[in-house]
Amino acid sequence: MSNPKATLADKLLSAQVTIDNAIADVEIKALLADYGYDDVRLAAGKTLLDTTNQMHQVQQKEYGDQFEATNALNSVWASAKNEYMRFIKISRIALRDEFAISQKLALNSRRKESLSGWISQAKQFYLNALSDSTVLAKLAAYGITQEKLEAGKALLEETEVKNASQEKEKGEAQQATKERDNAADDLFEWLADFTVIARIALEEKPQLLEKLGIFVES
Repeated sequence: MSNPKATLADKLLSAQVTIDNAIADVEIKALLADYGYDDVRLAAGKTLLDTTNQMHQVQQKEYGDQFEATNALNSVWASAKNEYMRFIKISRIALRDEFAISQKLALNSRRKESLSGWISQAKQFYLNALSDSTVLAKLAAYGITQEKLEAGKALLEETEVKNASQEKEKGEAQQATKERDNAADDLFEWLADFTVIARIALEEKPQLLEKLGIFVES
């Protein structure tokens, strides 16, 4: 009986014991062969196991890559937000009497919390600020030069690049998970049938069932 709380890694290790010992033990092989589980059928199970193990490793790597991409995104986004908010706060003072410009830069709008919303809002600020000589002049009086605004815009663009990378890694991780799960389904379906036959073939020799990791009720 399988453990419902076992991880996939645990289940794969158990499957490894079952299949490898079925192949390696001469007595077990002979008894299984009488019920159709010859070398070819056992090799098919081994192939399913190897494929699932390989896909599990790929899936783990892809999720590792996704986590790295997410961390990289969060890091640059935090820097970009800090710089952006510094500019927003100073702009509200520098452009206090410029209602139309304040609207154009969305200075008094509520800050978006989602990444997509923040990118849209930050783009609006940088594109309009950098294209308006009045904004550049008034901000320069508070130490915010065009070069500093360009640097802030570069952080915004880097955030977009990191976001695209993170989305790519997320998609690859999800695809790897789907492929791994499909392979695991095929393996465990094979194992379920094998276990039924093994219990019949080795019924008189419970010690051999134990060798396969198949639970025997006392």
